[in-house]
Amino acid sequence: MTPFDRARTIVETYDADLRSELPDDVFLFDAHTHLGHDIDGVNGRYEELTGVLDRYGIANAFVFCMDEHDREPAFSVPNDRTLADAERSSGRLIPFVRLDLTERPLDEARRCLDLGARGIKLHPRSQGFALDDERLGPIFELAVERAVPILIHGGRGLPPIAEHLGMLVRRYEGVNLIIAHAGIADMAGLAGRLGGIPGVFFDTSVWSALDLLDLFRQVPPEQIVYASDYPYGRQPNSLLTATRSARLTGFDDDQLRAMLGETARRIVEGEPPRPLTTPKGLNSLAQPLTFARIHQYISMAVPMLWLRQRDAIGALGLAVNASREGNGYQDQSERIQELLVTAQELWREGAELVSDDQRVAAMRSAIQLVNLADLITITTRA
Repeated sequence: MTPFDRARTIVETYDADLRSELPDDVFLFDAHTHLGHDIDGVNGRYEELTGVLDRYGIANAFVFCMDEHDREPAFSVPNDRTLADAERSSGRLIPFVRLDLTERPLDEARRCLDLGARGIKLHPRSQGFALDDERLGPIFELAVERAVPILIHGGRGLPPIAEHLGMLVRRYEGVNLIIAHAGIADMAGLAGRLGGIPGVFFDTSVWSALDLLDLFRQVPPEQIVYASDYPYGRQPNSLLTATRSARLTGFDDDQLRAMLGETARRIVEGEPPRPLTTPKGLNSLAQPLTFARIHQYISMAVPMLWLRQRDAIGALGLAVNASREGNGYQDQSERIQELLVTAQELWREGAELVSDDQRVAAMRSAIQLVNLADLITITTRA
């Protein structure tokens, strides 16, 4: 069995885990997916996305284009592709218009909304604007007028954004705003200013369960929407990370169903948000020390994997060695070891492959396995 074959077999066991951990009668909705060809080399393909939705029983997804090579002028061509893909899906994919503030953003927003777009996507890092940009006001005003949500990047590569985003929400009362990537760019500030405000939501598209555990203790469960960030996020990793983190935090089944799909459905249908309850979770995490070490070594290895570099410092090897210690958690340790050893083989094999597509596939598969191992280290309680 090749490392690729073994990786697929291993992932299938986590598919089974996911099915057993989801609540009964759950409606799944992915609030953050991309289609297109990003300038960073990552591709989101219609057939792959719809195949993932089918495999995991996801009913609907918000979809928008990537930072495309043909994004000029005004993302018009990529936005048209998004609209065409949504129409092809017979309503399963719900299209958002992506905007560039430097190129007729209001004209492009109105054009696409008139053609069937159901939301607006803003990316301050990729499009290089700050949250105090005066051109944002008319876009928020339009979103309120058309009763469509805005999804805004809240992840890496940003300065603190809470103050100015909070001002926009207060100024344009009634706006539905989804802050992507759990708002990790400014989580405490965003939670402090926008936690408890109906119509403001945080999506779960993050790498680490630690980010979600920290978010869940700061904002009500009713403000959380499940999201994968396909094609960057993979399944079953994304759903497992959201589900296990929520259960560890103390979400009941109704709150979990809301996070995994019902809240996003209400946004689409224009229904009022559910009444907000109090945040859940603790300010600290009890973790086996050996697993804390494995998490540390994984954190050292992941940037090299993302950049498709070799493991020059042996970080993943340290994680593998630590996984052999058991430390009273034998079953979890063995699962971590299986994931990391296979990822290590994929990493080595990927470096030898001639085809760039094959190298990317090997590294993406290795990252998926490493991410699953990291999830176990974080969500296993000491």
